[in-house]
Amino acid sequence: MARRKLAGLRVLVTGASQGLGRAIAEAAAKRGAKVLAVSRSPQPLDGVETLAADVTKPAERTAMVEAATRLFGGLDVLVNNAGIGATGHFVDSSPETLRAVFETNFFGTTETIRAFLPTLKQGVTPAIVNISSVLGKRAIPGMPSYSASKFAINGFSEAVRAELAKDGVDVIVVNPGLTRTNFGKNLVEAKSPPLDDAGGMSAEDAAEAVLRALERGASDTTLTFRGKLLVLASRYTPRLVEFFFKRKVRREYADEIAARQR
Repeated sequence: MARRKLAGLRVLVTGASQGLGRAIAEAAAKRGAKVLAVSRSPQPLDGVETLAADVTKPAERTAMVEAATRLFGGLDVLVNNAGIGATGHFVDSSPETLRAVFETNFFGTTETIRAFLPTLKQGVTPAIVNISSVLGKRAIPGMPSYSASKFAINGFSEAVRAELAKDGVDVIVVNPGLTRTNFGKNLVEAKSPPLDDAGGMSAEDAAEAVLRALERGASDTTLTFRGKLLVLASRYTPRLVEFFFKRKVRREYADEIAARQR
């Protein structure tokens, strides 16, 4: 993994209209990077080029490549941040919800990478940054589709990290924990309350952590104390974590369980 300075590098960030994506775009621009912020509904950003595009649509992924080439002459860093979520138990959700989450979070990411690989291979200290989640390390009840999509991103990233080493393209994964963003407003389905992010990391602090991982060439970084604790507990005391989540679900459905046992 290469160390790099962002000044002068050409960076594209998806899902950049708000929250973490916007914060990453702004922070990269302050470091002197040339930044193209992509989202379905772009918002003006000082010192940052913007483009309206949907990562789930092939023609619009092509437009992203064309815009980076036209504006910057190529690309050095691709930050895949676009994502959506869904809450509720699997049995209560629809097949369409699961497919929608994967279409953006997984296929949107992987196919954007595919579209940009020829350009990135010609870049300066090129890198792909995939924004995953702590839930891509340990899934939780109430968010199975989102968790599964992030597990898929982590597995995909491990494989292509080795594959792209021959081309000099780094693959960096960052797993945010609770972050104060508008995640609750980006749900395709909400059948249970989203996680309370009031005590989470700010989007600005998370963006700084993402860029530090990029600068250091850190292959896999997990953010927030609670996020790291959950990952460690899942690794070393998996039965205890499983017991905790099962107990939590049983408490939530105590009335239903009691009725069934009558």
